[in-house]
Parts: sequence; C-alpha cells; structure tokens
Amino acid sequence: MSKLPFMEHPTIRKAALRLLPFLFFLYVIAYLDRVNVGFAKLDMNTLPWFSESIYGFGAGIFFFGYFLFEVPSNLILERVGARKWIARIMFTWGVISMAMALVRDVPSFYGLRFLLGIAEAGFFPGVLLYLTYWFTQKERAQVVALFMTANAVAFIFGGPLSGWITQSTHNWQGLHGWQWLFILEGFPAVLFGFAVLAYLPNGPHDAKWLSPEERDYIQKRLGERTDHHAREGSLLTALTRDLKYIGELGKDSRVWHCFTLFFMMVGGMYGINFWIPQITKTMSGGSNLMAGLLTAIPYSVSACVMVLNARHSDKTGERRLHIAIPAMVGAIAMACSGLPGLPMWGALALMAVAASGMWAILGPFWAIPQLFLRGIGMAAGLALINSVGNLAGFAGPFLVGWVKDKTGGFMYPLMVLGLFSLCGSILAILLPPGLRRRNDAEPLTTSSRDQ
Repeated sequence: MSKLPFMEHPTIRKAALRLLPFLFFLYVIAYLDRVNVGFAKLDMNTLPWFSESIYGFGAGIFFFGYFLFEVPSNLILERVGARKWIARIMFTWGVISMAMALVRDVPSFYGLRFLLGIAEAGFFPGVLLYLTYWFTQKERAQVVALFMTANAVAFIFGGPLSGWITQSTHNWQGLHGWQWLFILEGFPAVLFGFAVLAYLPNGPHDAKWLSPEERDYIQKRLGERTDHHAREGSLLTALTRDLKYIGELGKDSRVWHCFTLFFMMVGGMYGINFWIPQITKTMSGGSNLMAGLLTAIPYSVSACVMVLNARHSDKTGERRLHIAIPAMVGAIAMACSGLPGLPMWGALALMAVAASGMWAILGPFWAIPQLFLRGIGMAAGLALINSVGNLAGFAGPFLVGWVKDKTGGFMYPLMVLGLFSLCGSILAILLPPGLRRRNDAEPLTTSSRDQ
C-alpha cells in the first residue's frame, strides 16, 4: 500500500495507514452481514415456507429501508461527527443481523431484512464523506477503490467461512446452521461499534496522533473545511435546513445521471452477490463449504482489477471509459456465463471476468459526484445517489428469483444481470462532457451556500 502515489507524502501516508485498514475492516463486516443471507439460503431451502421468489424479495427489501434512511443518516453524521454515528450504525446493524436467527416465517424474514437496511443506512456514503475530510479529489478514486475492495474480500474470506459455519454447526445446541451464521457473523459488528468510539477521529482537527503541523497540512491541501460537523444551530434545525437542499440536488441533471448509472450497475452487482452461492453450489454439485470456496475465485480477481482500474483512472484523470469499458466486458461475460453446455470452470472463469468488470467501475464512479458536489451538497448528494442507486439491490435479486422460478435455471437470470451492466455502460458513454475527466465539472450551485 505504501507504494501508491497518493501516499508519497509522510503525513498522508500516516493518515492513510491509520484510517484505511480500519475502515476497510469495518466495511468487510458490514458487507458480509448484508449479503450472508445468500449463504444462509443454502441451508434455509429446506424450510417449508421458503422459496426462490421469497428469498429474492427478502434479499432485496433490505434496500428499501436503506433508501428511506440513508440521506438523513448522512446529514446526521455530518452534524454529530463520524465517530459517534458510525459506532451507532455498527452496533444496531450487528444486533439486527444476529436477530435474523429468530426468523420463523415470511413476515419475520422480510421485516428483519428491512430493519437491517434501516440500521446500516448511511455507513457507506458516510465513509465516502469522511474520506473527503482527508484526501483530495485526484486521490479519491484510488482511495475509494481500496476501501471498496472490502466487498470483494468479504466474499473471498467470508464465502468459505459462511459455508463452513452453515455446514459444521447444523443442529448444534438445537439451532440450524443458518441461525449460527447470523449470530456468529453479526456479533463482530456489535464489538467493533465500541472500537470505533475509541479509535476513529471525527477528522484531522481532532486526530491526536497527528501533530498540529500535520493537521494544518491536511486541511490546507484540501482547500476546504474538514470539520463539517461543527456547525451552528440545533440538530433538528440543521437537518431541516439541509433537507431543503435535497430538492435543489434533484434539479441538477448530473445527479440524475449519476444515480441512474449507479442503479444499473448495482442491479448487476447485487444480483451476483445474493445468488452466487446458489449458482456455484448448483454448478459444482458440492457442499456449502465447496460453494463458499468457489465464490472466492471471482472476487479475488475483481479485487485486483478494481484497484488497478482506479489507479489508472486517477493517473490519467479520465473517468468515462474507465467505467464504460469494464461494464461492457462484464455484461458480455455475465450473459455468456449461463449458456448451456459450459463446463463448471468455464462458467466460473466467465463469472470472474463479469465480477471484475462490474466492480472495477466503483472507484472511478464515486470520484465523479465529488467533481461537482461541495459542502452540504457533498453529504446529501453522495447519500442520495447511493440510496436511489441501491434500490437496484432490490430489483436485481428479485428479478433473478422471479425469472429462475419461471424458467427453472440460471441462464436467463444471468442474462438479465448482464443487461443491467450493459445499460450502465451505455450511460457511462453518455456522461456529460464536464464529468468525463477530473477537474472539468462546474460545482453545484447549492454548494455556494455552504462555503
């Protein structure tokens, strides 16, 4: 990590090495708790009330809770500080994730998945906002890509772990393997909620491990305030004022373009995330542990491709083609991975290419909104784009389950996921000229109120 260009200055290297591994680990925990329902499904298939469509709807309903509470959550984070709010997020999502072990029927399955979305809302855009307090625009694609490789790592290590848990704990202490999966993988979020309180500073201004000169250097190089949470007025008054800005964000076509593009990419990504354990188990005919080991292969490849693509995007300053080309390659590979007659390893190789293409866009994509969002617009805009785009986290898994119920196989569902990515590629090609390269965009007019 220390060889990355943005870490050449000792102060930035010090901050990055202190913060990025910790945030990375938190996101691994968050992402695993979000998608481990895919591994639980391998064990829940025997439940009399369970079906493919019920699973697809339950996996996706998470994102409705996520959508409703993400923007307010990010605005609260900006007001009360990252340390307290991220700790709150982790503690509540850990408790609810563990409570998934209590699922007894369809309503409880849907209800707890919805509550999990509410609890986790704000974590990812909150971290994106937090990173803007430390790193400049030209560095953010790499920083975001490094942070977001956590969702690949969650599968690289979490896949085999989840498969092992469901397989080895079946009927232990009278509980099913899927129940132990939720309990054992939800507990670390509760534990690290307390760790956040002790470890994470709100920003450079209160990082005790930085000298006054180092704090001043970080703030000056950003050219903007890094203590966004320290604003005047009550929390309720501030939130009411901030929420008015959401309407102004909705008037900017660049915001609409960003969350539509992200919607298409997320539909493909979460379609893979929630169904790949079932796909690999079906292809291999093996155990839950074998399915977990096989899921690690596509995500291992995609983690490397994510960082390389983001690094090249930052180096050249180009964003559009670093999204469009990987998305196009991913769409084609995903559509082909379900063709009949393919050997298991051929299909798995195509899925590795597909996952690499879809995940490679994340670093360059999240650098784009930060080209024109500032101040309050940054907090609200990042949350708005992420929350609306993540509604596709419902559409993708649900469509896969519905199409699979109708067709009985994975060929057509995988083509649907490829179509999501193809549409994302087209939207990337059509990005407005000001968003295609670094430093070309005009700031959103909302930002002028916050300077």
